[in-house]
Amino acid sequence: MVDHMLEPPRAVRRLEVITGAGGRRRWSADEKTRILEEAMAPGAVVSEVARRNGMSPQHLFTWRRQAKREADNHPLAFTPVVVSPDTPQPNPAAGREAIIEIVVEGVVIRVPPGVDGATLARVLHALKSLR
Repeated sequence: MVDHMLEPPRAVRRLEVITGAGGRRRWSADEKTRILEEAMAPGAVVSEVARRNGMSPQHLFTWRRQAKREADNHPLAFTPVVVSPDTPQPNPAAGREAIIEIVVEGVVIRVPPGVDGATLARVLHALKSLR
């Protein structure tokens, strides 16, 4: 009887096999935002968040640094908000959804429900640059 068990000449190390398409992984803007929010939450451990999302901690630290730099270049500004009572409509539509109206220096922007936040941010940024 022949023993088919061979002793390795050195200690066995972990080997990871990556299958599928190679190359760089790409995250959508929504995924990147979600991961950044998770990593910047109070008490979050960045390396754990990175591993949970299949990326290196260094990559996520770079994203955080870029996000902080961008926030420093474009600081948030607070704008007073005036809430006006609903004006009666001649023919109120049943089940009508609320619309947000933003009025800046005579310009009215009506924001319907479900609008993409990135699109709204670009519109507001463009409006701000006209001032």
